[in-house]
Amino acid sequence: MTQHSHNPPDDLVPVARIGDAYGVQGMIKVIPFAAQESVLLDVKQWWLMRSDMQSRALEPMRDAKLVRSRTQGANIVARLSDVADRDQAQALKGTTIYISRADFPVADEDEFYWIDLVSCLVYSRLEEPIALIGEVTEVSDNGAHGVLHIKRQVVDANGERQDLLNAKGKALETLIPFVKQTVPVVDIAARRIEADWPVDF
Repeated sequence: MTQHSHNPPDDLVPVARIGDAYGVQGMIKVIPFAAQESVLLDVKQWWLMRSDMQSRALEPMRDAKLVRSRTQGANIVARLSDVADRDQAQALKGTTIYISRADFPVADEDEFYWIDLVSCLVYSRLEEPIALIGEVTEVSDNGAHGVLHIKRQVVDANGERQDLLNAKGKALETLIPFVKQTVPVVDIAARRIEADWPVDF
């Protein structure tokens, strides 16, 4: 693949990795990190970076133009402009795909990109007054829906957030199903999520 010299944008988000070559004409199999394939299908400008498996050093990031893509089960099959044969495609195995957040298509109403949920604060509407549950650190997919991974926190007497730890000093985590019935309020601009979920579940 030809390497290009212009600098990558500052808002790149890792969205997938290349699993292997697909077929004999230079196509690749792409494994998304989250169940929101529309970004990989709609955005034509990808950025690729992989690590040297022996030294673990990161290779320089390079850009790649998406020619076409389609879903195949839980994965995506894609063709990149500079990949002409199976050998070139196979050489990309293990490469991480990044896309600029600015290039993400506009999400539909009541739909959210998972990357935007990370670092939001989650509050329990079951408490009176409404109480902090914690901060979203990750969103995963259990096959049926998304799951919010929340680092448990409390607000101290000074109004500062403090992480809750277990007896071994590790951060406590709460998992909440990311479905409308459980999470009725999501305000990305305010970085705030309200859930019908108990604080100490």
